[in-house]
Amino acid sequence: MIQFKTIDGLLLRDMVVAGAALLEKNREAVDALNVFPVPDGDTGTNMSLTMQSATREVNSKEFLRADEAANALAKGALRGARGNSGVITSQLYRGFAKALSGVEKITPMQFALALQKGAEMAYKAVMKPKEGTILTVARVIAEDAVKQAQQTPDDYDALMTTMLRSGEAILKRTPDMLPPLKQAGVVDSGGRGLLLIYMGYAAVLRGEDISLLEAGADEAGADSCDDWHDLSGEIHNAYCTSFTMIRFKDDCNEHDVDSFRRRLNRIGDCVQVTGDLTETKVHVHTNNPGNAIEYGLELGELIDIKIDNLLAMKRELEKDSQPEASAEEAQPEKDFGMVAVSLGEGFSNIFRDLTVDCIVEGGQTMNPSTDDILQAINSVPARCVFVFPNNGNVVMAAQQAGELSGKEVHVIPTKNVAMGIAAAVAFQPDASGEENAARMAEAAQHVKTGTVTYAVRDSEFNGVQIKEGDYIGLHNGQIEHSGSSVHDVVMEMMKAIVTQEDEIITVYYGADTSEADAQALSEEIAAAYPDCDCECLMGGQPLYYYLISVE
Repeated sequence: MIQFKTIDGLLLRDMVVAGAALLEKNREAVDALNVFPVPDGDTGTNMSLTMQSATREVNSKEFLRADEAANALAKGALRGARGNSGVITSQLYRGFAKALSGVEKITPMQFALALQKGAEMAYKAVMKPKEGTILTVARVIAEDAVKQAQQTPDDYDALMTTMLRSGEAILKRTPDMLPPLKQAGVVDSGGRGLLLIYMGYAAVLRGEDISLLEAGADEAGADSCDDWHDLSGEIHNAYCTSFTMIRFKDDCNEHDVDSFRRRLNRIGDCVQVTGDLTETKVHVHTNNPGNAIEYGLELGELIDIKIDNLLAMKRELEKDSQPEASAEEAQPEKDFGMVAVSLGEGFSNIFRDLTVDCIVEGGQTMNPSTDDILQAINSVPARCVFVFPNNGNVVMAAQQAGELSGKEVHVIPTKNVAMGIAAAVAFQPDASGEENAARMAEAAQHVKTGTVTYAVRDSEFNGVQIKEGDYIGLHNGQIEHSGSSVHDVVMEMMKAIVTQEDEIITVYYGADTSEADAQALSEEIAAAYPDCDCECLMGGQPLYYYLISVE
């Protein structure tokens, strides 16, 4: 039974930290809720990294007021947003914070209205919102929350119960709203991620043992602390502190461990406390590592104590990159610059050859954050910057980065690197920013693409029967071919892609494909389509054996 009547800044922080921890624990399960049976589902990862950025910001100091804590959450989520799901999550927090302006302690009614404002802002951020997605789940939960708060304006227990019931109910309905979800036999992954966050909220308000929510986290989850060693931005907590607690005192229980976790959250961020009363691993970034160690000693013995100075690590990193940074600063500002998101040594080199100024590492499986793209834009010594996201799941983060930058930024909605290469080739130095953006977008749209990867589960998509381990071919992002041979899938896919009007075929082979195999396949394609010029280039992309562009 929830006893709280209002929520202040500190309690809101604890709720969000718990929600982020529960999402991280279930990150891989959310990733697996991918419509396509491909090996790069990343909704859970993107949302989790976005939430980690939000919790870092809210843990940067003690925000006593609810509005101040909400603003910190929104700021952190906005800059750390990754992928479409992360951007939408950041907009949910942005609207949530706006609704709480001037609010010191949140009542149930104010909380529900803030959820509703967040959903409204998230819908506005999406050009063509679709029902059956995280947007629907956020909106329906908020609507039901408002109705409940109107009936019981002082009851957080009733509010949280309604939110979770509403979330589960609407999540089960998402396959009926989006046929691809029903075909794949999954619910919406973003909606599941959001519901996990709200479950964390409820657990804190009910005084439930957060350690139970984290129990069973695998090694990958425990090692995710490495993601938090981001030395590119401002470091609020200087010492990465980790140790293992063993031989707990006889009177120690799970509630003591839960209290220990809360104390760590008050002196730092990036907190992870995983394990049980036999052995518990601890990780925290803090300015007071001695306090963290003392808190642990109150519960039991400590082993494997390790303290890293993040400020010193940052200085070394800056020292190593100083000559390059100085060279960049010395460059005079020019009219135009380009930024491209790329994953794969070959593709990155191609973009550099096309005079792209800055490469942001990322793409499939590793979407860069809004802040990553913003820093890249700001690093280019140019008045006007063109950004090639090269992934449909990066476009929104790129647009958000463009809005945060003070420069003239044009985001060309390229959905893969082949489209990005075509866009970069279309650049004309004598044209204006608007004219170039239009030229680049048009050039990108003329590119047809085929990609080949493997299936991670049995599935059926658009009438194509797929078995786990099959090679699958995607034509312009849609699964159209499946088979037991990469060669056969490629050749069958080419029949659907190449037309009499096409002139150029480029075969980009991935990290898991040998140059010899790629050259042999390219020669066969060239023989099958003699009217087209066929070129074979190393892309170096992970997971995808081939990316083939046709123009």
